Amino acid sequence: MWRLNKVRHKAGRQGDSLEELKLKRREHEKALRQARRDRQLVSKRLLLNDDEDLPQVTMDTNSGEQDVVSLFLKLQHSGPGREAHLKTLSKVLRDPSAQLTFIKQENSMHLLVGFLTGSDATCRLQAVRCLHELSHSSHTNVSPACLPATPYLLTYLSGQSTKFTELCLYTLGNLCPDSDIVKEKLLAQGIIPALANCLENQRHNLAVVEAVGFTLSQFLQAKDAAEKIILTVLDSSLPSNLLSVLTSDPKFGLAPAIECAWCLHYLTCSMNDNRVLLAHGTLLQCSSLLVSLGGAVAEGNKEEGMELFICPLLRCVGNLLSSCPGKDLSTQVGDVRIVVALYALLQAYLQTQPALARESAWVLNNLTAHSSAFCSALLDLNLVPGLIQLLPFSQGINTMILRILANIAHKKKEFCAQLAHHGLLSALCATLKMADQEMVTLSMDVLYMLVVSGPQVAEEFVRQGGLSLLEAIQYNSEGEIRRRATHLLEDHLLSYSSYCSDNNPCS
Repeated sequence: MWRLNKVRHKAGRQGDSLEELKLKRREHEKALRQARRDRQLVSKRLLLNDDEDLPQVTMDTNSGEQDVVSLFLKLQHSGPGREAHLKTLSKVLRDPSAQLTFIKQENSMHLLVGFLTGSDATCRLQAVRCLHELSHSSHTNVSPACLPATPYLLTYLSGQSTKFTELCLYTLGNLCPDSDIVKEKLLAQGIIPALANCLENQRHNLAVVEAVGFTLSQFLQAKDAAEKIILTVLDSSLPSNLLSVLTSDPKFGLAPAIECAWCLHYLTCSMNDNRVLLAHGTLLQCSSLLVSLGGAVAEGNKEEGMELFICPLLRCVGNLLSSCPGKDLSTQVGDVRIVVALYALLQAYLQTQPALARESAWVLNNLTAHSSAFCSALLDLNLVPGLIQLLPFSQGINTMILRILANIAHKKKEFCAQLAHHGLLSALCATLKMADQEMVTLSMDVLYMLVVSGPQVAEEFVRQGGLSLLEAIQYNSEGEIRRRATHLLEDHLLSYSSYCSDNNPCS
């Protein structure tokens, strides 16, 4: 079964300190990606230098400021040692106070731009490292100060050096969140077409692909993305190239796929009409990947980080289903294997990642709401008993499961008989006693569809003590729940009261 490989950007080096530092970076990035599961997250990334052997040391504030002034003065004069001075400056600029001191120096940014655009390749690299450190600043006034350099950073995205292109991309991505002015300038300077060209030309370079995905995601999370960014992205080659990264090729890395999947998620959740993405085959591609991932998880392969890929894929599929015409559903989603995959993901992450299990149930809900065929598949593949067993779970999983069961019951009367056969009536006896008012209301809805589907189901509910249960709800509840209980009793169940002597009250 396919395994997702992790991308390692940098060549391996000897020494525990560097490996420890890189491990910390990967753990930090993993934490950032995990945070996206529950909210959109604009973050910043700091790339490590290959020649760093020691973890970052916090310097004395006054010393950092003095070092900046001293280095700035040295760099203003021509002569040997400029490369070394720039290299030292990039490290000094990790200090927040040093960053502010630097941008306050007259013509400091123009000095960096001069090195960035000069003929010395080594100085260009060190200059972009300085800009990268500045872009990672927590001070909101640092990003606008870097604007003189952005046209050149965009131009260099078409370069041949992976390391240099990576630094330019992450620097641009870091500059976006702090300032609307910077974002507007970058959009006006053509960052979306530049990212599209970069991804088109370097789609086989995994480190660059990941960096493009990160930078694009920063823009797609803007509050005004739907008005100012999305249409430009859709009109470019980005959608098709983002999709090309979502591959089951075992040699392809996990990190680029994660970044590109999140970009697609931000696109799908920003629009009410996703026909353009549907035309690109996004729903089919994401569904196919979920089938592969669900199969891998069902076989026990829960590779670290896989859930970070599964989450945006689930959200893409769930959002796209609402835009997909029912007649095109089977073509866009594929066959019933998607149902099996979603069920496998739901079961696999129920205990360890309940939020991911809920996302899986949500997609299954959207799928069954659209199609009788997928409802039938859950019954035919004997997956319904497993779903019913999840009704005692909380964290929103049980309400989503009830919605799935309601979708099935709503489609056909014969489905109601099958649900009752699988034990749903006794499960409803338990959910109707829950304190969660949403669960009780949903249970009433499902129960109504079951009892009106045929006398056999209604009789079975009465046998299981349903009358006394609804009478208790009538007595103890108010408002809509009470009215629903009364309606079920008086209009649909009291005629079966002769079965009360045989009932077995639920406890």
